[in-house]
Amino acid sequence: MPRRLDHLVICVHDLAKAALDWQKLGFSLTPTGVHPFGTSNRLAMFGNNFLELLAVTDTAAVPPAAPGHFSFAAHNQDFLRTGEGMSMLALHSTDSHAEAARFNAADIGAYAPFDFGRDAMLPGGGVARVGFSLAFATDPAMPGIAFFTCQQRHPPELFWKTEYQQHPNGALRVVEVVMSALEPAQHRAFLEHLTEGAAELVPGRLTVGERGDGITVLGPSEMARRLPSCAAGGSPRFCAARLAVSDLDATNRVLQNNGVAFEVIDAALLIPPAASHGLALEFVEQKAI
Repeated sequence: MPRRLDHLVICVHDLAKAALDWQKLGFSLTPTGVHPFGTSNRLAMFGNNFLELLAVTDTAAVPPAAPGHFSFAAHNQDFLRTGEGMSMLALHSTDSHAEAARFNAADIGAYAPFDFGRDAMLPGGGVARVGFSLAFATDPAMPGIAFFTCQQRHPPELFWKTEYQQHPNGALRVVEVVMSALEPAQHRAFLEHLTEGAAELVPGRLTVGERGDGITVLGPSEMARRLPSCAAGGSPRFCAARLAVSDLDATNRVLQNNGVAFEVIDAALLIPPAASHGLALEFVEQKAI
């Protein structure tokens, strides 16, 4: 069974400003979480996946990359030198140590698994300790972006909170990650190894994963049709996230009331990357998934 989407890392220069902008887009965000390796985050949490706004907040604490050791913080620090946007995609895992071995065997990630913990603020003001294990995968044909699996090593109720999952824009979950590439077919083998799913290839488009929980890679012509506000070409990159909402008309009203510009293309409400710190957002009604 293909690995499901876990979360998207959206790298920003100023976490406080990005949080305000994303709240204007209709997202509720968790309180700030601080990592022990120099980054901090705020999350837009859904039913079983989430969006992670992430900034480098303590450069002195960022560990350098080393042979066999992928540095999450250094990767995002390097990414920010080229601008903001989605820097990494995480897939769900129940055993990231086993995933690290699988990636190594498939020649897509010769990195040690990475275990860490941090404090999480609870809705009532308390603090819970949460722990994670990550396994990283990279592809030289996709420089500048990275992939990993994420295992949560704590009771689910410490992390998934109903109070953090209610969004004024009606967002329910991430249902698709959209990438751009000059030749989508060139990335088929890597993505199939990463997700353990079979890819479907048609002219200008490659998809992997299940409907409502997958990755799509678009060539230039398909990018221009589906995401006209996003520049195509160059190295492969993450361009957009598609989110299911309960009522698209209600989402439309929230964005209009907040003064957010958007387009409607093929029954999807599209927010350009300039409004969301580098990652375009497509809202679609749940029943259309």
